[in-house]
Amino acid sequence: MDKMQMWEGIIQKAKDGGLDVIETYVFWNLHEPSAGNYNFEGRNDLVRFIKLVQKAGLYMHLRIGPYICGEWNFGGFPVWLKYVPGISFRTDNGPFKREMQRFTTKIVQMMKNEKLFQSQGGPIILSQTGPSVYFLIPCAVWCFAMMKHRRYLCLEVLMQIENEYGLEIKKYGAPGHAYMTWAAKMAVEMGTGVPWVMCKEEDAPDPVINTCNGFYCDYFSPNKPNKPTIWTEAWSGWFDEFGGPVHHRPVEDLAFAVARFIQKGGSLVNYYMYHGGTNFGRTAGGPFITTSYDYDAPIDEYGLIRQPKYDHLKELHKAVKLCEPALISADPTVTALGNYEQSHVFSSGSGHCAAFLANYHLSSTARVTFRHKQYDLPPWSISILPDCKNVVYNTARVGVKTSTAQMLPTNVQLHSWETFSEDVSTIDADSKLTVVGLLEQLNVTRDASDYLWYTTSVEINSAESFLRRGQHLTLTVESAGHALHVYINGRLSGSVYGNRENRRVAFTGGVNLHAGINRISLLSVAVGLPNNGARYETWSTGVLGPVVLHGLDKGQRDLSWQKWSYQVGLRGEAMNLASNAISAAEWVGSSLIARQRQPLTWYKVYFNAPRGSDPLALDMGSMGKGQVWINGQSIGRYWTAYATGNCSPCTYAATYRQEKCQSGCGQPTQRWYHVPQSWLKPTGNLLVVFEEIGGDASRISLVKSAPACLVYILEVIVGKKNSDLFSFSIALESYSSSRSPQSKPLDLCYTNMSSEPGHGIKVEPYTEVKLGNQCIRAWLIVDGTAKATHSRC
Repeated sequence: MDKMQMWEGIIQKAKDGGLDVIETYVFWNLHEPSAGNYNFEGRNDLVRFIKLVQKAGLYMHLRIGPYICGEWNFGGFPVWLKYVPGISFRTDNGPFKREMQRFTTKIVQMMKNEKLFQSQGGPIILSQTGPSVYFLIPCAVWCFAMMKHRRYLCLEVLMQIENEYGLEIKKYGAPGHAYMTWAAKMAVEMGTGVPWVMCKEEDAPDPVINTCNGFYCDYFSPNKPNKPTIWTEAWSGWFDEFGGPVHHRPVEDLAFAVARFIQKGGSLVNYYMYHGGTNFGRTAGGPFITTSYDYDAPIDEYGLIRQPKYDHLKELHKAVKLCEPALISADPTVTALGNYEQSHVFSSGSGHCAAFLANYHLSSTARVTFRHKQYDLPPWSISILPDCKNVVYNTARVGVKTSTAQMLPTNVQLHSWETFSEDVSTIDADSKLTVVGLLEQLNVTRDASDYLWYTTSVEINSAESFLRRGQHLTLTVESAGHALHVYINGRLSGSVYGNRENRRVAFTGGVNLHAGINRISLLSVAVGLPNNGARYETWSTGVLGPVVLHGLDKGQRDLSWQKWSYQVGLRGEAMNLASNAISAAEWVGSSLIARQRQPLTWYKVYFNAPRGSDPLALDMGSMGKGQVWINGQSIGRYWTAYATGNCSPCTYAATYRQEKCQSGCGQPTQRWYHVPQSWLKPTGNLLVVFEEIGGDASRISLVKSAPACLVYILEVIVGKKNSDLFSFSIALESYSSSRSPQSKPLDLCYTNMSSEPGHGIKVEPYTEVKLGNQCIRAWLIVDGTAKATHSRC
């Protein structure tokens, strides 16, 4: 389903998981793609999303920013903002403050017009302005209505202004502090009637609430004793970058971190992310952030529940809420129970009591005595006792087995591919800009495309010695990133790629030049714009030089200050090849075998949608690097970059950092790319792929993401005769292994089978059906039902 169509289901899953609040960013670059032109339609319908949250009975934390970070392109700022005269981002700068206030006012007024603030009876309880993070299917939040002491929050809506500015304020000096103070005053004066927060900003002026982001926030206290303790981003995992490993955070450690925060008096916790989703189009930033923003979240990229993370956190939320009468009535009394063990006890005057028993040792189980009873605490864990007697939850004891989604084939056939090749030889002929010297890429493209051609000519004298010796000259090119393809006289000479740690790239390679005029064409490729760092709007991208030829009789020749022609984007982009519109392109229906590993090639094919409503993905493992579209909608960038990292065994104990618990080394960082069901028609869907470096399009496939389940009940329904086949729909009800078959199903998996007429599925006396790595042994009763047992294959 489209993210917009997924909203309601994911909101309900968040509520079912024990959450009370949904938190979301507001993306300035989505909502105002050009100055003064707004877009709140379709997937950008912010009001509709908030009303769905309200309909579900949940609250809202609106993080306006308008800087959001979020590994999102340009940190959420629209690129046109960079070109407002005299502007400097996120400092005491008149043009920036004027534009920021204008957009923030626009959003706040929309909320007021729809009566969405809690002060108007709406769901928004908190607001944020300033740096923050967000994806349109947002991270979800859960909070506790703690109305005494500092734990009074959970009203109905929160707002945020600015985001993580404390990380940058020292780099801006006095103008940075003046800007932060102005942003807080500007937000409060908008009169929303709900609190405003600033995350990671210890100097947030009253009444704005400063909050914490991180893997752990039990150390955090607000800057005034009358402010609640809020954790705006409890990182449930980590983002992925092309060429890096896939990150995981053990749920035992995440639950331990949350319990530590609550036992010290925390008021509100937001999981970043509870559902991360997909960076469709060219929205991923970084640069080098993957199109997937799964984040190892409890609800995965496709909207499926990830176990055991979802259920283990759900049980944590239940346990904490059982403690609520005591939690909202008092501050904790802390007592040492050993060298590594502590109790945090909340007692109310009305007799309510709740206790948190903690063991901070990394490897040893502890037996502690608390109120004359003994309790066993696993290492690096907390037990929760809502009545100060009975343990209802321990962060390290997980009662749910791991169940990860698996990619299964669909019945979709991708045949009759057609191709179109970019003509490098005519690049400079199409150019509309020729200047002396090398230009910064974003200044030329304004982010209309990831691609910018730099083309120049060089004349080689026929008397040059390297020609007589049959040798090549050496070309060196220095680029600010992020990738570079070097073409000499229309032929690819080599490519270089940066990474998130080092965006800059340097090409050094032999080039085959002939006597006379030679054309050098450099294709510079952006892989997302930066999203954080002081003054990142000033950072450069593209070929800035020097560009030097080595090996000539007179030494080296610097080409940097020659005349260069510039062409924004690809010819296929200009011809709108990704859409269903009729173009002048001459597509060629040829054997894909002959087109394998051809750079700068477009591929297209038509296909029919698969049956069912499973989440879908494209398997792009056979391709190199490029972009992909379905029916004119951009799935995003793909890159089969193989992961390097520290993929060693993972243990939950000890402080988590993103370098821990990595997986996927030696495999593509991302192989599957989410295809929303709503983007498909029953028949005649157009898939278009642009391949930069060469791949095998014949091996692209459409797959479905389905939960891997243990099966306890199997129902076989015999369908009507269809041609020569009977169709059997096999419904598999999935249960957690810790639950009995009489429990309510947690999920639903299914597959389809067919048989020859009159033979059913030949069950003499049973049949075994394989689904993933599970086998189901089924007994068939024609025109009836079948009972089943679960067995291993």
